[in-house]
Amino acid sequence: MKVFRSVLLALCGYGFLTPVQATGLDQLKNFLETNRSARGVFAQTVIAKSGRKPQQSAGIFALQRPGKFRWSYEKPYKQLLVSDGNKLWSYDPELNQVAVKKLGSAFGASPAALLAGQDLDKHFELKEGIAADGLEFVEARPKGGDASFERMKIGFAANRPMSMEIHDSFGQVTVLRFTQFEANPVLGAGLFRFVAPAGADVVGD
Repeated sequence: MKVFRSVLLALCGYGFLTPVQATGLDQLKNFLETNRSARGVFAQTVIAKSGRKPQQSAGIFALQRPGKFRWSYEKPYKQLLVSDGNKLWSYDPELNQVAVKKLGSAFGASPAALLAGQDLDKHFELKEGIAADGLEFVEARPKGGDASFERMKIGFAANRPMSMEIHDSFGQVTVLRFTQFEANPVLGAGLFRFVAPAGADVVGD
């Protein structure tokens, strides 16, 4: 369960339609320019440096730029991460515990910012990756020293983000696969607000 929560917090900080041969950087630019919101399904695999059995999970997500997102783990355990652009809520239903923190400047250099943020050149060193498995890749490294990860790459196809691979300073690798991706859906404001359930233990800001 701690693995899921750490990944949720690390993810806290998405676009399409260019020619098939467009580079990864071109597709990222197109995505950011033409998409204000998105939603879909994700599958996640966390691979530890120790070689222990990979941790797998799956769920649904929604985002609205800039800075608003909802990341909901459905399997094997329920976990929820919600941001309204100012605050970040992390909810563990099993423990009935809510952790709240200000999104702050750190969001700009987080993996989630590559999909839901803005001013990417300010926060990341971006370069073209090596195409593989039908995807064009963008490699990103945070410019700040307080980022939650060391490097990552995003795979694009038809201007849609299809995968994300995140490497942290402990040698852990998180791989995300995105499916059923919907561009620019109308998302209600309530989707990005969180009200703690009755009796929940709330900690943080």
